[in-house]
Amino acid sequence: MGPFPSSKGNKYILVAVDYLSKWVEAKALPTNDARVVVKFLKSLFSWFGTPKAIISDKGTHFRNDQFSRVMSKYGVTHRLSTTYHPQTSGQVEVTNRGLKRILERKVGENRALWSDKLEDALWAFRTAFKTHVGCTPYRLVYAKSCHLPLELEHKAFWALKHANFNLKTTGDHRKLQLNELSELRDQAYENSLIYKQQTKKLHDAKIKNRILNVGDQVLLFNSRLKIFSGKLKSRWSGPFTIAEIYPYGTAKLIHPDGGNFKVNCHHLKHYHGGDPPPLEIPDVHTFPKDN
Repeated sequence: MGPFPSSKGNKYILVAVDYLSKWVEAKALPTNDARVVVKFLKSLFSWFGTPKAIISDKGTHFRNDQFSRVMSKYGVTHRLSTTYHPQTSGQVEVTNRGLKRILERKVGENRALWSDKLEDALWAFRTAFKTHVGCTPYRLVYAKSCHLPLELEHKAFWALKHANFNLKTTGDHRKLQLNELSELRDQAYENSLIYKQQTKKLHDAKIKNRILNVGDQVLLFNSRLKIFSGKLKSRWSGPFTIAEIYPYGTAKLIHPDGGNFKVNCHHLKHYHGGDPPPLEIPDVHTFPKDN
């Protein structure tokens, strides 16, 4: 995320999210080049191990030789999100919005302190209940609830009172906790699938079916354009010509001025040609005032 107002020399936040537990790792950085990204990922690998795959956008800090060598060295598959299709990395987008909201409330008017409040924002995010997994990310990772400051005194007294120094009993209890953690993660995975299916069903119900063929002229929805950004601009750009259609809803577009690129078909609509007719205003007839 970024750039943000400079805070102790930092202008960017690099965010990584685990897709199952929703556990978030973030770090304030002065730049967003490949070097800092690789260093951040190596730190994560040392704490949590190497993942099967990493999904990222098509930024230059992810598409370079240094990043590719690190992915190959650790045996991690690197997948890129489709242009104009934020759903591919939707979990990170949702996390970014949540972190921004928390930071806005923590820093208030003094926005130069956001790097100092980042750890507090992460703590709040990790200990918040997530409906789609049925518990907090902290509990999924550590198999226990996070002790908040108000609970520390009570929890410490409770722990001493119920401490068990019998090794066999303690070992059996630990096995039970590990089994419960495994069941909790399986249940979280099922809850996440159900939540995604319900969300997709609601989303698909609002989508109009469009039949696109090679050679059709289409308009592209520009989701990055702000409404009323200086001038009254349309969010639809084009027309473009469809050169090729791929599986899973991706199309290659050709611009008349040259160049081609791939986009998701959800952001396309048919172009029927011609400019909209000008708005005609009839002559205004005035009537004499009634006596």
